Amino acid sequence: MIERWCPRTSPGSGLELGWGMPNLDVVALITAKPGGEAIVEEALKALVAASRGDHGCISYDLFASDSTPGTFVTIEKWQSQEDLDAHMASSHIADVITAAGDHFDGFPAIHTLRLLES
Repeated sequence: MIERWCPRTSPGSGLELGWGMPNLDVVALITAKPGGEAIVEEALKALVAASRGDHGCISYDLFASDSTPGTFVTIEKWQSQEDLDAHMASSHIADVITAAGDHFDGFPAIHTLRLLES
């Protein structure tokens, strides 16, 4: 990854400017089977609450699609790929799969994003 001039935050210190690695942006699309929407939604809400406490989590938000009912979207920002990897291996990811996996309509589509313009 290429370093670039970017705002960086460090715990307790607020915003800094300088050379650093850009944060990692992630979007996940999760689709519930018909009738399983409420179960998936509740499991994802619990996942969001737990994930916000993960090391390196800058933001983690959950949305429901108004265009496609039963589709949920997480928009996440992580400090590094290592932090995202640790999150994906966490017990709360396993918990959401246990609680709602049978109600997913296929696998979640997880997209790490690369900024094209700044």
